[in-house]
Formats: sequence, structure tokens, C-alpha cells
Amino acid sequence: MQKVSLEEAKIRLPELIKSAISGEEIYIISNDDQLSIKLVPHKKKKPKRRFGSAKGSIIIPDDFDEPLEDFKDYM
Repeated sequence: MQKVSLEEAKIRLPELIKSAISGEEIYIISNDDQLSIKLVPHKKKKPKRRFGSAKGSIIIPDDFDEPLEDFKDYM
């Protein structure tokens, strides 16, 4: 975590952005020593799952519930 003044941030903005993209949190402090801005990398949201999106991708054969050949002796 870096803390930089507002004046320093104006000079080093491209460098600070690269650091934030790589995962580092950067605090930019204004003139009165109060936290003004926090630079953090943007996290992409996972797409929301939709009901029925896998429709047609699973095929169940007609004989799915028929007894297996290997188990005929047990029946």
C-alpha cells in the first residue's frame, strides 16, 4: 500500500495506475492530510447464471432406466 500526496500523484499518475492494475492499493492524500482517493484494480463481475442456459446440451437415451446387462443375474 502506497500513500502519496495529491501533488505527487499528478506527476506520477501513469505509474500509479500501472501499480493499481497489478493489484496494489494506492491512497492519494489531499493537502490537509486526509484520504481523498483510493486506487484499486477493477474486478470484472461474473456473468449471472441464467435458468435454462444448458438446454439441449444433455441428452438422456430412451433406455436410461432399463436394467443393465451385467445385473440380469441379480433380478
